[in-house]
Amino acid sequence: MQFAFTDEQEQFRAAIRRFLQEKSPSTTVRRLMETAEGYDPEIWRQLSEQLALPGIHIPEQYGGAGFGMVELCIVMEESGRALLCAPYFSTAVLATNAILNAGTDAQKASLLPDLASGARLATLAVTEPNGQWDPRAIELVATPAADGFLLNGAKSYVVDGHVADLLVVAGRVRGTTGDEGLALFTVRADTSGVERRLLESMDPTRKLARIDFHDAHAQPLGTVNGGATALARTLDQAAIALANEMVGGAQTLFDAAVNYTKMRVQFGRTIGSFQAIKHKCADMLLDLELAKSAAYYAAQAAAADDPEWLALACLAKASASEIYLRIAIDCIQLHGGIGFTWDNDTHLWFKRAKSSEVFLGQPNYHRELLMQRWGV
Repeated sequence: MQFAFTDEQEQFRAAIRRFLQEKSPSTTVRRLMETAEGYDPEIWRQLSEQLALPGIHIPEQYGGAGFGMVELCIVMEESGRALLCAPYFSTAVLATNAILNAGTDAQKASLLPDLASGARLATLAVTEPNGQWDPRAIELVATPAADGFLLNGAKSYVVDGHVADLLVVAGRVRGTTGDEGLALFTVRADTSGVERRLLESMDPTRKLARIDFHDAHAQPLGTVNGGATALARTLDQAAIALANEMVGGAQTLFDAAVNYTKMRVQFGRTIGSFQAIKHKCADMLLDLELAKSAAYYAAQAAAADDPEWLALACLAKASASEIYLRIAIDCIQLHGGIGFTWDNDTHLWFKRAKSSEVFLGQPNYHRELLMQRWGV
């Protein structure tokens, strides 16, 4: 498959970059990461109204812009470049794709317009206190009730779970086993029996929450028997989107490292003129281009519904995870002592790199999935 961004897509990217350069400088990132909410409602409103980003890949019939996976990944890459503090990944990627994959036409018509406009925030709750992303580890129990289901259990490490208005929850119907019993449910965050608590995490730029359910009333999203397939597809799409976000962050770190080596003078010359530094920067560039190729290829394959896209999602997530973290470490080292200080911005992207590495599953988990999907 040959792939290149169109002129329209590059113009779209440029518009997003200009917006985020103005609205998400590192000073704003530092301010927002210290707040409990973790985002600025006014910036979210502008992002929604001026650029229509939350609904970029939602079909027009549900209030969205009607674009696809490639455009969504462009947004994710630019948000990673700027380290955007906003509930975009949780709302536009995780929850929206879950509804698109699992919901009935009536549910999509009811839920998606408010997500597309940015009027409501949403997220997807999958992992439990055990921290595993394998759907087989899901233990939250859904018990059939008169008008829906009652949920009992806990979800942890839920992105923006403390501010979301709508929760899409992965659970297991009582009395079932295996994929047959997995289902997705929608729960209003203000429903009786829902308790939310903000977690302390390594990465303050992406807030995580624990959500406990005590006989919380929920509605099944689509058909109960189709939950496993929809959840798997949603997580694979999220892996591709996150890989592109990581590429954006890695690009920022690479640029910062190169610029610093051109400016920092030692022994009467810029450190970028030393051969060892040149080799390190060259290695970082090779890594970055590898991650880009994997992430872009996976996004295009998913958009085209290529039979290989599920395997490519694993490849993109595994490679981008390791490369982003490696570039972050190299960037800190190239900055020398100043790279370890709080005032230097490098640590902000380093923390995002580490949190993204484990989110949706660590590289070895995705390599194992890749081998399974390739039949190895």
